[in-house]
Amino acid sequence: MGLYEVEVAAVRDVSPNMRRVTVTGPSLAGFLDDGPDQRIKLLLPRPGQDEPVLAAGTDSGEWYQSWLAQPADVRPIMRTYTLRAARPDRCEADVDLLLHGDSGPASAWAGRVRPGNRLAIVGAYAEFYPPEETDWHLLVGDETALPAIGSTLERLPSSARGSVLLEVGSRAEKAYLDEVGVPSGVEVTWVLREGAAPGARLLDALRAASFPAGRPYAWVCGESDAVKVLRRHLVTDRGVDKDDVLFMGYWRLGASIDDN
Repeated sequence: MGLYEVEVAAVRDVSPNMRRVTVTGPSLAGFLDDGPDQRIKLLLPRPGQDEPVLAAGTDSGEWYQSWLAQPADVRPIMRTYTLRAARPDRCEADVDLLLHGDSGPASAWAGRVRPGNRLAIVGAYAEFYPPEETDWHLLVGDETALPAIGSTLERLPSSARGSVLLEVGSRAEKAYLDEVGVPSGVEVTWVLREGAAPGARLLDALRAASFPAGRPYAWVCGESDAVKVLRRHLVTDRGVDKDDVLFMGYWRLGASIDDN
């Protein structure tokens, strides 16, 4: 994975709670695209820093060990996100950040980010690799999965068939897909959380969903415990082969997935 030192070029909200941060930097000319749901690490400055303090060796394959060896009060804040889009020919990339106040350092940074702010990106690596024999796609997630689902929908062939189930806290979040080209054979269903536990309404919708004939490829991402329950339903109750289900916890209720 490469490390890219970048600067914020533009900031705009693509839905009430999703902020798109466009970054730029000469190093992005060498960015290697790995797939639609490619994950990255953001290295953010700590309070009082103008830019993240990167240790010697951070730009090598030993970046994590270099980061971990730094004093805890100095090393950059690290958080995992999905790269929404990359344009190496223009040395640009887009990262969509879910806004939820100052409940975490990355969200707090996203709430205050301005053009000219500096950060670093490490990545990228993708997980979405459906078998060639896939007949239809099932994409399941919450707000945190919107960037990956948006990118995936844009890359599916126009002939693709499938379903998307999205759990959100507000109908207004549907605006996120307004700019996304959804294949005509893919149906998008929005599920309102309405105060329920993360993933609970999503499980209800998945249980009620009718599956077409053929071999599915299911991509399930969201709250860590919820995605395990959703996968179990697909494999145990619906008979989907476990090798045809990609599931990943993007966040954990009450804790951080990342190290700091």
